[in-house]
Amino acid sequence: MVGMVAHYVCVKTEAVEFRSDGARLRGFLHRPDVEAERLPFIVQGPGWLGLADAKLYGPYHRAFTDAGFAVLIFDYRGFGESEGDRGTISPAGQVEDWRNGIAYMRGRADMAGDRGAIFGSGGTGGGNAILAAAEEPEIRATISQVPVADGRDWLHRMRPEHEWVAFLAAVEADRRARASGGSGVTVAPREGIMIETPERRESSVKSDVDARVPSAVPLASAHGILEYRPIDAASRVRALMVIGVENDAVTPTDHARQLYDAARAPKKLVLQSGTTHYAAYKQYADVVIPMMVDWLRRLVLQEGTIEVREQYSREETVYRVSGSALVEKMPA
Repeated sequence: MVGMVAHYVCVKTEAVEFRSDGARLRGFLHRPDVEAERLPFIVQGPGWLGLADAKLYGPYHRAFTDAGFAVLIFDYRGFGESEGDRGTISPAGQVEDWRNGIAYMRGRADMAGDRGAIFGSGGTGGGNAILAAAEEPEIRATISQVPVADGRDWLHRMRPEHEWVAFLAAVEADRRARASGGSGVTVAPREGIMIETPERRESSVKSDVDARVPSAVPLASAHGILEYRPIDAASRVRALMVIGVENDAVTPTDHARQLYDAARAPKKLVLQSGTTHYAAYKQYADVVIPMMVDWLRRLVLQEGTIEVREQYSREETVYRVSGSALVEKMPA
């Protein structure tokens, strides 16, 4: 499994759009430029404050298209090139956008509607993948990278207790003000809802999109995160692969473990050690991305859903990716 997937297939990319709750959503469809009647496909929604054209996702998309998959990545409502209220963060709406993206791909004559997968990365990107997959039982495999499993716990652990109490009070005061006819307040999403780590402030991993994401969002958006519970849906996700980072200061490692523990087999957990949340994307790409491709090939490209389910139904594996880039299998 060591070594990046070689890039042999030319990729054709087109701008596409579809509808979600009346909003026109825009994104990109990456596909291998080969002759094929109907392609297996992957649908991806961005991570927390992410955009569809982020360079961060490029290595994943190239590996997936090399493996024969078409990949749809789109901007959520209100973000990037998509329509919708600017700056509104609604996890429930984002999951609905994801499901409509799946419906769009299934409705295309050049896609194999019964051979779909989900990939989500980065906080709510990883969590949304869980929630969308739980509502789409025909999805054959799901990959959730550095996910949030419980939004309330996520926001709480970013703050000392006195700041957490003050945050909850501010959210409730804002609700009361809006209920009385006020407009509510806006906050910086990386300071007033999520709290940036020092690594995030210094990282350039998302520098190509940082200037194009909302700098202010309604504090009311916090309600959707406080009620955010991918962990409650994990048991309904089929063929789940979870990628985590040990001692992750951004998305807690135990969130990845909880999602893995709650899921039914087949399932796989990959823990990256000796790294950090943002550094891991590049540091272990040569190991982790081929593991993702292998998971998708086995669970999506195999003939027959019943046959695949029986073949891998008991698989439960945990891997640790070490500083030497070796993969060590651990007891599940």
